[in-house]
Parts: sequence; structure tokens; C-alpha cells
Amino acid sequence: MKRLTSKELRDAFLRFFAERGHAIVPSSSLVPVNDPTLLFTNAGMVQFKDVFLGLEKREYTRAATAQKCMRVSGKHNDLETVGPSPRHHTFFEMLGNFSFGDYFKREAIQYAWDFLTGVLELDPDRLWPTVYEEDDEAFDLWHTMIGVPKEKIARMGKKTNFWMMGDTGPCGPNSEIHYDRGKEFCTCGDPNCRPELDNGCDRWWELWNLVFMQFNMDENGQMTRLPRPGVDTGMGFERLVSLLQDAPSNYDTDLFTPIMRRIQELLGHSDEEMRKRIVGYRIIADHGRATTFLVGDGVRPGNEGRGYVLRLILRRAARHGKMLGFTEPFLGEVAKVVIDQMSDPYTELSLRREFILKVINQEEERFQQTLSTGLGLLEEMMDSLKAEGKREIPGEQAFRLYDTYGFPLDLTREVAAEQGFTVDVQGFQRALAEQRERARAAQHFGPTGEEDRLARYRQILDKLQVEGKLPALGVVQLCYETYEADTRLAAIVRDDALVETAREGEEVGLILPETPFYAEKGGQVGDTGIIAGYERATDALTWEFEVVEPREVLPGFIVHFGKMTSGTARVGDEVWAAVDYERRQDIARNHTATHILHSELRYILGEHVQQAGSLVTPDYLRFDFTHSAMLTQDELDAVEQSVNDAILANYPVTAEVEPYKEAVSKGAIALFGEKYGDRVRVVRIGSDEEAFSQELCGGTHVAYTGEIGLFLIQSESSIGAGLRRIVAVTGRAAQRMASQRMRTLNAAAAFLGCTPEEVDRKVLSLMERVQSLEKSLEAWKRAQARQQFESLIQQAEKVRGVPVLGAVVSASDMDTLREMTDWFREAHPTGVVLLGAVINEKPSLVAAVTEDLVKRGLSAAALVRDAARLIEGGGGGKPTLAQAGGRDVSRLSEAVQSVTAWVREHLPA
Repeated sequence: MKRLTSKELRDAFLRFFAERGHAIVPSSSLVPVNDPTLLFTNAGMVQFKDVFLGLEKREYTRAATAQKCMRVSGKHNDLETVGPSPRHHTFFEMLGNFSFGDYFKREAIQYAWDFLTGVLELDPDRLWPTVYEEDDEAFDLWHTMIGVPKEKIARMGKKTNFWMMGDTGPCGPNSEIHYDRGKEFCTCGDPNCRPELDNGCDRWWELWNLVFMQFNMDENGQMTRLPRPGVDTGMGFERLVSLLQDAPSNYDTDLFTPIMRRIQELLGHSDEEMRKRIVGYRIIADHGRATTFLVGDGVRPGNEGRGYVLRLILRRAARHGKMLGFTEPFLGEVAKVVIDQMSDPYTELSLRREFILKVINQEEERFQQTLSTGLGLLEEMMDSLKAEGKREIPGEQAFRLYDTYGFPLDLTREVAAEQGFTVDVQGFQRALAEQRERARAAQHFGPTGEEDRLARYRQILDKLQVEGKLPALGVVQLCYETYEADTRLAAIVRDDALVETAREGEEVGLILPETPFYAEKGGQVGDTGIIAGYERATDALTWEFEVVEPREVLPGFIVHFGKMTSGTARVGDEVWAAVDYERRQDIARNHTATHILHSELRYILGEHVQQAGSLVTPDYLRFDFTHSAMLTQDELDAVEQSVNDAILANYPVTAEVEPYKEAVSKGAIALFGEKYGDRVRVVRIGSDEEAFSQELCGGTHVAYTGEIGLFLIQSESSIGAGLRRIVAVTGRAAQRMASQRMRTLNAAAAFLGCTPEEVDRKVLSLMERVQSLEKSLEAWKRAQARQQFESLIQQAEKVRGVPVLGAVVSASDMDTLREMTDWFREAHPTGVVLLGAVINEKPSLVAAVTEDLVKRGLSAAALVRDAARLIEGGGGGKPTLAQAGGRDVSRLSEAVQSVTAWVREHLPA
């Protein structure tokens, strides 16, 4: 067996398959592109899913990859085992080779055997294959072709040897290759220990899974044969590295030891201390890798979907860091090691280094603040419960700390135990289950039925191509060359099925062999316009169709959806297709301006700026980008001026189709989350030698930047942690906006009796006067309230010698109510007060109890909760001060008057 470094192994695998005619395809993003069924890329075949389904064609029929993967949710959930297990991870790499209708079982099995025994020099006697129980072909190949004895080939059931990516999608029988580590590693104790026992015995390591993709599973559980059976294999990279390096765990390989040593260095632990705390070290190392790669692929911390998962694993790592002894943020240091170590195979890490570190540091600092806030809330909670004689924190309250403030349950239990409290863990789990159910109900990641629809369109496309009605390579797209075209109506689609005619008023889809219409893609909306039938002899229009949405239902296959406005269309009619010219020009202005804006943001703010989304419409453009702070007015002015300078320079805008690698090597920007083919369209702004903007883009653009006219920023805002959004207008919309603002400014100047240049100073002067008057009014109101309350204080009655006051007062907000209780306590150092007021048309209560009475068993929180029931509300707070709200204003007086009886009942004699 060869001893290889992780880099040597990765390179050897890809080189082996390149020598056998496989295209070496770069790893796709951890965020699946256009796949609503997956939260994260969880296997090597994800980027080839549409190829297996027959929905996409590639220039190659066999490929090999080293793929980034994440498994933290759904069918493949490894999160809870990370740390205690020496082999499980959230982020991992998967080596795989694939065949798309090229080779099948024979070659796949031979390749796997040759690589393991030939390249890696593994002992053939230690390799034990398994096959699906009904797959006689694979069984025979292992025995007759490879020479594995029949008794070493295990037939296994659907649970282990019929592979499915998820609940829907490509699937098929599979054959696994297990490695026998030796009897000394047996942990099951069975004298007949073999792979088919499937009992988790440490003696057997699954190295490689060869999946023979023959079927597609739909959402109803029905399997249909794939158009072209193929091969999808996956080999766990970390496990294989562990085997070749003879490491006791994956964390003892060169993939993890640099990270583990850096953590140890930061903590100042000895080797013995690290061994005692190894679970925490493993969690930080694994989650640190996952966090770095997720942020590198454009995921930002959030409260939903992928952002929630990122926040969860980052905070889990930060929490274990705190338990290990970290008192300051440290995950950025872990990320630096990951970036330095993994940037060779995954160059996006070094390119986005600054952004990755900034996002991780900000989120960890936010969690440190969360911990402080959570501790304060927990202390308040325990004080209130202690005053009520309770020693168990309700599960709902513990869950609120976790869900709202990110305060971990284990930390809640730890702090509670120190104070002699327990936590209702079952109640917490119930609340958590309810929250997950709500999230699942709202979750967008799942089967949508769209795959069945696409399959129907694939059948339509195949039929039209066989009949010669559509070109073999798909609809010819003329959108970059012209706004109109004379062609023929190839087909009509109604309810996703072919029909022969379409009459006035019907909503259908028209298919043309060539089209000038741009279909929505890459953030740019689609064109609108008309398709009309005409008689060539008379040149008269016979029918007209309004194009509402041209949609690329399959790569290269455009359907024009809309409504028949007159006449009857028939398949085979000669037609004239015309795009709304002015609308297209407005879209092109905005799209080119988006590219310039991206370039100028990177120039002014820094290279860390990355596009995170965009929308290009005829009316405005919206550009989302990575940046950690709100732009200052000076920065916004500089960006706007810089874009307009580029427009006035009238730079040429060109587009060329180039090989992907060549385009990127020249400096073209590839965007987060986009899926690119082997050849890409590159849009450059500026001269050929000195283009200041180069982006991979399939959209429509102006020919020269001067055509954009004017660029104006409408707004700049935050849309999430580390994410900003600019909305802007160009051309005609910018001219209308500028004219409207000038009219508004002139009108304001007329109202204020000044020149337009003096409006800002005049408004500031008026605002200062208003603020002064508001302060005077507030002071007067406070004096009136104090004067009114002084008379109420004298009405306090005595209950067992304790002054007690309950009253409805006039107050505009809760701050005033709370201040009134301070006035009461100034007059009565010992006493109880319950005040009520109608604020914003809702009844509100504030209760206060002096410290000496708290020691005697009274609690403002308990008082206000009991009183709030009378106004159909609830509340809480500290033993000395609490507040509540309700719905029934009519019983507010009754609620405050209940204080006397309440004190009499709860005050010890």
C-alpha cells in the first residue's frame, strides 16, 4: 500500500481517469444551481443530475471530479456524530468518475479495481465487494472478470445497495468496495464478521460506491428508465487518506493536523490536554473547514435555509471553543489555516480570503454578544422563578433563549445547575420539534414536480428535432444580433402538450426554430413583443400573438408563452417575430450599467466585493454585493460619479465566446452560484487591451457605454449579514427621476421662501425649531404627569402596614409609566404599586415592589401576570419591576384595583 499525502492522492485519482479519456471537471459549488430538491451539494453527481436525466448535454461523455460536499440535514445528516466519531464530517470531499451513456458496469468495476490495487497498491485480498441482491450482472463481473471468489461477494438489499440521491431523482443498484482492516479491528464480536452484516463494525471500511444509474424516481415513488444509463461513483476522500496514512482517525491525517495544531497553539494546551478534550478539537476543526468553504461559496449566516445551517455550525464551533477555554473570537484563525491548506485545489478560497475572514469574524463576534445577552436574560429568568419558589426552568423559556438569542441548551443547563436549577429538557425538545415542523412546512427545498414537466418538454424537443422542425442543437438565438426575424411556427404548446392550432383569447406557448427574443436568465428579465402570422403573397398579417414570457424550459429550447390577441395560428405558418425595441434598450442600458457598477464598487470599496445577486429590468437595476458596512454618502457619491464617468467615456462593449478556463485566466469574473459550460460568453467593457470590466454573461448589452445616458442611485441598504443592495436607474428612467426631483426641489424652495440651493439649510433650521418645541412640550407633559401623580400617591392605602397603590393614569408610553413607579418609591421606600394606562389603544400595566418586600416573598413579575389575566394579556419581568399588556381596555380599572387583595393574600403576616 502506497503512503500518499492528501494532495498526491487527489492528483493521482484525477490523473488516472484523465489518462482513460475522462474530462476533469472542476468541483461545483456547495450551493446547488437550479436544484430546489437539495439544500447543499451532497454528492459528486449533483452537478451532473440534469445530464443523467437527459435534460442537459455536455461536450464529453465521461468525467472525473474531486467534489466539495456538505451533509448536515435531510437524508444524509452527519452533524450530531461529528466530534465523537473519528470518521464523520459535515464538509468532505468526494472523488468520483462518471459515465453519461458511455461505459457501464464492466468498465466501472475494472477502473475501480485497477486504481485501488494498481495505483494505490492495496492488497486485493483485503477488498470485499458487495452488490444489489438482484444484480446478477455485477456479481458475475466481480467473479469472472476481476477474479474475486464468490464467497467474498455479498448480495445485499435495497437499504444498502440501491442508491438514491434523495427522495426523488436519479437512482440505481450499486456495488460497494469494502476494505478489511483485519480481525484485530473487529468491534461487533460476531465470529462470522463480514461486510453484509452491516452492523457498523470497525473492521470494514467502505471505500468506494459504484452506482449504476438506470432509473429516475419521481415524487410518487415511480421509477422510469433513464434515457442513457450511466455510472456515478463516489469515494470518500478523507477515509481513503486515513487508510493510506495509517492514521487512527481522519483527524490524524494531513487534512486536519495543521488545523488541530493551530487550535492547540492558540489555547496553549499540551498534547495530553488536547487528548483529554479531543471531541471539542474535532468539532472546531471540522466545522471550521465547513464554515470556510460555505462562506467561500457565497453562503452568509442567516435564520433560514443554508444561512441557518452555516450559523448553526459556526456557533456550535464557537460554543465548543468557549468550553475549551477561548475567551476571544478564534475561528478566523482556523479559517486562515484552511485557506492556506486548501487553496491549491479550490482557488476560490484564496480569491475570497478577505471576505471569508470578515464574515466569520463578524458572526463569531455577534455570537459572543449573544452569549452575554443570553446570560443576562437567564439570570432574570431564574430570579423571577426563585421569587415564585420554583427551581425548574420551563422548556418553552429555555427554547426561547435558544431560538431567539442563539443561547445553547447545554449552556443553559450548565448555568442553571450552578444556581441550583434544572431545565425541562423534554419541554425544550417539544418546542424544538414544533419549530422544526413549522420550518419544514415553509421549507422550499424539496420536490416540486418540475422534473416531470421538464421530462415532458424533453420529449417534445426530441420529437420536433426528429421531425426536422427544430435544429439539432436547439433553437437558434438571434437576440444578440437583431430585434426581429422572419421564420416559421414549428409548434404550439397548450398545458405542456403539443396542439395544432391556437385561437383568439387562448393562452399558449409558441415554438420557433429561431428567435430574436431573450429568455429570462442570469438576473435579466425576458423580452416582450409580438409574433404574427402573415401571407407572403399579400404581406398581410393573419393573426397576432402577444409574447409575455419567453422561457428557456431546457438548455437551448425556448418556448414563447403569451396570449393570442387575434386570428388563428396554425403549425407551419410563416411568422414575423418582433421584440419590443424600446423595452429591450432599457434593459440593455441597465445590464451594462450593472457591470460598470460592479467594477466601480470593487475599485472604490475593495476587491472583496463580490456580486451576490442582481435583477435587470426595463425600469431599474438591483445589484446585491458582499460588503460588511453601510456605504457612506461620500462612497455612494464616488460610485455614482465613477459609473457616470465610464458612461461619458463612451467605451465599447464587446462580447465573445471563449473556453471557460481561458476566459477566467484572462481575468473574467465568474459569479457565485452560476453554472457555466465549457465555453462561455465574455462581456468586456473598454478597449481589448485595457478592458476595465470582464464578466461571464449571457445577457443583452448596449454597444457603447454612452448609450446608457445617465446613472442614478435610488437606494443603498442591508439585506443580511455582510450583504448590501444598490437600486439604481439609467437612461429614460434616470432622466424622469432627475426631472421629478428638480420639480420637487423647486416646489419645496417656493414653499420655504428660499432658493433651491438654500433648501437644506432652511429645513435644518426648521427641524431644530421643531425639536426645541418638542422638548418643551415633553417637559410640560412630564410636569403635568408628576403633579397629577403627587395627588394619587397620597391615596395609597395600607395593607398590614405596607403602602399599596393601584391606579389608572394618563401616560403616552411605557417609559412614563415606569418613571411614575419611581416617583412612588421615592415617596414610599417600602410599598407596592400597580399602574395602568391606555397606550396606543391597548391596556398596559407596570408593577413595582420595593427590595425589602421582595425579601418577604412578593414579586412584581407575579403581581403583573395575575393582574394581566383580567385584561386578557400577559407579561413578566424582574421581582422589583415588571410590565404587561393586554386586549380588554374595559377591565383596566379592575385590574389595577386588584393589587390590594393580591398583596393581602401574598404578604406574609
